Amino acid sequence: MGTTDDWRRLCALLDDDELLPPAVEAALGEPDGDAWETLLDGLDDAGALAYLDAEDTGMELSDALVQLPRVFRLQPDLDEVTDTDDLAEAIAAADRVLAEHGHRLLRLEEPGTDAHALVVVPSDAVPEVLVLARSLEVPVTTAL
Repeated sequence: MGTTDDWRRLCALLDDDELLPPAVEAALGEPDGDAWETLLDGLDDAGALAYLDAEDTGMELSDALVQLPRVFRLQPDLDEVTDTDDLAEAIAAADRVLAEHGHRLLRLEEPGTDAHALVVVPSDAVPEVLVLARSLEVPVTTAL
């Protein structure tokens, strides 16, 4: 299920929080440690995740996205995202808008919940993130 280096690289691609890799590495060393849960918690603590429920709307997605540091720095026009009450349509619209700014929206599935945990990454990082996710057997998908 991947190496410590693979986990370290995945952490770096998903966010630049310096506390994330050591926390995930510590989880890997614990008998009952869960590196994926630790990664999700670390991303959440760093403010890099947008959590949405299935019944949320484009307006709620837009509000969550602008809180993310990478989106805040980009300042994209998310009006298209707010134009729908369907979350799947809103996620697709947000991904298109972010792609225009060289970024993409990825969904990180969290076991035991149907919430959408979304992270924004540079577009050129997406292929490597997906390869690492498969190698590590963790559920990461593109928004589209």
